[in-house]
Amino acid sequence: MAEQKLEEESKPEWIKIILKYRDPDPVKSWWQVINSIGSYILLWVLMVLSLKISYFLTLALSVFAAGFLVRIFIIFHDCGHGSFFKSDRLNKIVGIITGVLVFTPFHKWHLDHKIHHQTVGNLDKRGRGDVKTLTVDEYKKLTKLQRISYRFYRSPIFLFGLAPLLLFVISNRLTKNYMSLKEKLYVHLTNLALFVLIFLSIMAIGWKAFLLIQIPVLYIASVHGLWLFYVQHQFRHVKWVTTNNWDYKTIALEGSSLFKLPALLNWFTGNIGYHHIHHLSPLIPNYNLKKCHEENPLFQGIKPITFFTAFESLLLRLWDEKRQMLVRFNEIHI
Repeated sequence: MAEQKLEEESKPEWIKIILKYRDPDPVKSWWQVINSIGSYILLWVLMVLSLKISYFLTLALSVFAAGFLVRIFIIFHDCGHGSFFKSDRLNKIVGIITGVLVFTPFHKWHLDHKIHHQTVGNLDKRGRGDVKTLTVDEYKKLTKLQRISYRFYRSPIFLFGLAPLLLFVISNRLTKNYMSLKEKLYVHLTNLALFVLIFLSIMAIGWKAFLLIQIPVLYIASVHGLWLFYVQHQFRHVKWVTTNNWDYKTIALEGSSLFKLPALLNWFTGNIGYHHIHHLSPLIPNYNLKKCHEENPLFQGIKPITFFTAFESLLLRLWDEKRQMLVRFNEIHI
């Protein structure tokens, strides 16, 4: 007993703090499932009915449906971390079901996302679960054609115009060589479940109505989802270091952003803007992230990114190792 008490007292202060917020509340979790999936289904019904009135009304409703789809993705995300329910089995079941709704295979996505958490902010381990970012020196060594390719990849036209649907409609359907046979099987089973859901939907409302509803909803949701992920790790003074200098707490708090959104957007995105807290402890359920940040002065020294200042991130393209910050193309000399 004395040894256990001594061990507890020797833990760093930040670990003692986050332990208070890690227990999922089944009432809050199930209510989030109900109000998110329930609202999404209700909006789908309303959009089907609205097609007979005006497609502009359908598109207006699709914005709200996309918001709930983002919220469903947050549930899917938390289930993968095992933070949404106390039961691992329940996390997996709800995660797989919500994964079908958000066009994302549960096991495949979380395999890459786990790597992302282990390597975020590490210059030596870029490339899995992140947005490709070159250093200034790496960019200078590229050929002219390679520079054009990288500039296109990092442009808003690709990242927020083409990439969202390419990722959720095509890339998420494919297996990877590094995946196990079991993980590949789960991808195929998710694809099968998604095919059945789409087939039944088309049988019920017709292929034209399905596409007129699903495409804008999925596109709006995926664009905003990618935008959130982008801003969480692509901001001017983000912390990136080499493996030898990588420190879990420092990178969690300085390598991930505090993205302060308006209350409504914060609700739809499941508090994921408090991303520094999430990386500090992925086991904290989304409804406890904001509370953890606001109740503890230790985390409040982080300079927030706001809804408007976040747009600077769109212009940042390269990591400058000398200045230790992300920079624009026009801020480097070639």
